[in-house]
Amino acid sequence: MRTFAAEVSMGIARHWKFAAGAAGLLVGLRRAQAHGAFAGKVVIITGGSRGLGLVLARELVRRKARIAICARDVAELERARQELAAAGAEVLAVACDLSVAAQASSLVEQTLHRFGHLDVLINNAGIIQVGPLESMGLQDFREAMEINYFGLLHTCLAALPHLRRRRAGSIVNICSIGGAVASPHLAPYSASKFAAVGFSEALCAESRRDGIRVTTILPGVMRNGSFVNALYKGNREREVAWFGAGASLPGASVSDVRAARRILRACALGEPYVVIGLPAKVLRVAHALAPGAFSRLSSLVGRLLPSSVGGAGPDDAAEPGWQHRPPPSRVTALGDKAARRNREVPWAPPETV
Repeated sequence: MRTFAAEVSMGIARHWKFAAGAAGLLVGLRRAQAHGAFAGKVVIITGGSRGLGLVLARELVRRKARIAICARDVAELERARQELAAAGAEVLAVACDLSVAAQASSLVEQTLHRFGHLDVLINNAGIIQVGPLESMGLQDFREAMEINYFGLLHTCLAALPHLRRRRAGSIVNICSIGGAVASPHLAPYSASKFAAVGFSEALCAESRRDGIRVTTILPGVMRNGSFVNALYKGNREREVAWFGAGASLPGASVSDVRAARRILRACALGEPYVVIGLPAKVLRVAHALAPGAFSRLSSLVGRLLPSSVGGAGPDDAAEPGWQHRPPPSRVTALGDKAARRNREVPWAPPETV
């Protein structure tokens, strides 16, 4: 005969199994809901010609969205448009510089003219400069702010009147964990992303009453190949080596497709604030709990990074990483593959998507 304790234990086990099954079903339903949320919707993706922006565009094409993409490089933009159109997308490609308010407004106006309305704005466009602070000049900080902050601001301000009139729509601001936790050798980038996060959270607080959902996304380092086109100063070869390794290794970086799907799920479900990737979440919590100790640790990490001695200085132009690549290695193999897949290497055909 079973004892009373055994009966209780079996009952608890049955309840846990039921709870786990119910939780799994709920998660599945939420993901299915998110996956179907974009069918027929009109979505603007800034910086959609390569990298994460292109990965997001591909995912949205699979979900039957109608999309508008923009970028500054006309040739890159046309290659992306052709790929997406071949996949069956109804796609508008607009060449523009979002640091210019009038061009950001034109992007929104052209989208409205083509599709009649706008449902979702995804602010993804951005640049990243890598190098020690002493190698950065005022122009580097201005450029980061113009694109990473003011570019995002311009598109939001252009889209808001239309979304308010409809009393519906979503804005997704893809910022960075660098906008919550500063990193050495990324000073212009972190400063601009802190500004972007601040605006995005303020926008979220004020827009819900107008029926607009705003999502602030803080991804960690992503394996999307963008390190190839990041801009480097200081000892460029050594800077590319450490940054490329961090953007390629699985434990340190997040899959581009996984990140894109998480971003779209957050948008569909109206989540206001999402940190993507375990390393980014750990950094966020550690900084919040012990900012002083975290800063000391960060300074120790900074001492391990390359010196600026003999490298590009404040008056030199930042140069893209592909000009200073070390020989291919196993360390960057996944990052190199992502760079080819996501058109970060413009002279090479993309690998199978």
